[in-house]
Amino acid sequence: MKKLKAILIGAGLRGITYTDFIAENRDKFELVAVAEPADSRRNYIKKKHALSNGLCFTDYKPLLEKGKIADVAIIATMDRDHFEPVMEAIRVGYDILLEKPIAPTPRECEAITSLAEKMGSRILVCHVLRFTPFFVALKEIIDSGKIGEVVSISQIECVGNEHQSHSFVRGNWGNEAKSSFMLLQKSCHDMDILQWLIGTECRQVQSFGSLTYFTEKNAPNGAPDYCIEGCPVGETCPYNAVKLYLKSDSDWFRSASTKMVNPNDDDVKKAISSTQYGKCVFRCDNNVVDHQVVNLLFDGGVTVSFTMCAFNKGGRTIHIMGTKGEIEARLEDNKPIQIYTFADKSVSEYDYAAMGGEGQAGGHSGGDEGIMEAFYNYIANGEAGKNICTVERSLKNHYIAFAAEHSRRSGTVINVEDYMNSIKNEEDYSI
Repeated sequence: MKKLKAILIGAGLRGITYTDFIAENRDKFELVAVAEPADSRRNYIKKKHALSNGLCFTDYKPLLEKGKIADVAIIATMDRDHFEPVMEAIRVGYDILLEKPIAPTPRECEAITSLAEKMGSRILVCHVLRFTPFFVALKEIIDSGKIGEVVSISQIECVGNEHQSHSFVRGNWGNEAKSSFMLLQKSCHDMDILQWLIGTECRQVQSFGSLTYFTEKNAPNGAPDYCIEGCPVGETCPYNAVKLYLKSDSDWFRSASTKMVNPNDDDVKKAISSTQYGKCVFRCDNNVVDHQVVNLLFDGGVTVSFTMCAFNKGGRTIHIMGTKGEIEARLEDNKPIQIYTFADKSVSEYDYAAMGGEGQAGGHSGGDEGIMEAFYNYIANGEAGKNICTVERSLKNHYIAFAAEHSRRSGTVINVEDYMNSIKNEEDYSI
């Protein structure tokens, strides 16, 4: 078995997730270097993978200046920080596992894809939903023909109210100028999975949405800037930072707020006393939408209604309607997929958790582990399975999100191919 040497650029929660997989699969991978500005995260990687001081960097530039010292690069920086390290890693000669989105702008996505094709760099974009037992099962059912030809799909991404407050209000992705717009950063997962399930190209999109609730006007009377200062509604507010971070057992929330691995209470208290993670959720610098709907038209007249909304517990639901039957399913509840067929009016169940092995286990419902296995097989063995999303395919599916956002802002129906061509021709037709 060939062992792939890897470097990591960006040791946040996503980078740590992928390299923790490496630590558990040392017959397939070896991490040889890391670039990460946060001391706690960089030192965690250093210790776990027994890296020397000379191969631990606070910035990606000196790491890539060493040339190609490994087979692959895992790049999991913030959205706005993807472009330069990805472009340089391609020039150095790396194959790349790239956290989604590719980049926050269409032209940067185009440039990365073009250079990768020119240099022969294989880039696997982390559309991890393709590797969850749940969506793999849905794809198998559709491809089997059991419900006939797909006619229409209704999908809802329930972001979850706490997740929205943590990541898209207080956190790294709340302000578009610091990251990217909501549909790209959160739901390019869904634009990709919908295209993958249907198997044809998206032709037109229309979208509506806005930031409605997490704004200054909804701040409670007497609410301080920081929850820890004492808020008159603190006991009942679901977004009280003291409860969500300091009194929480969520490693995710505590680590993200402190930018540390395994922080203690003092670390968390400091973070919620001085950073935006502790601010009143109605007094942050967030400007991304908290709800959005997208209507999509695919080849063959297939229609899709997609909803992204913060105001729910969390999870994904999907209703797939075909000429011979329908599928109803919900991710995150472990319940079997329901299949209804018209001919015999029967309802059958597909227990994807049992058939898919790990089912809901692992990050992103098993998708994180799945994509790392696929990445290894893709690079080490040249196996491009049906779940693989190359950067070329990902680019086309990113354009669905870019076009939808243009529609939301302009109030128009967008022809996706025309939009793509306008970017390639460098016309003034951006989002």
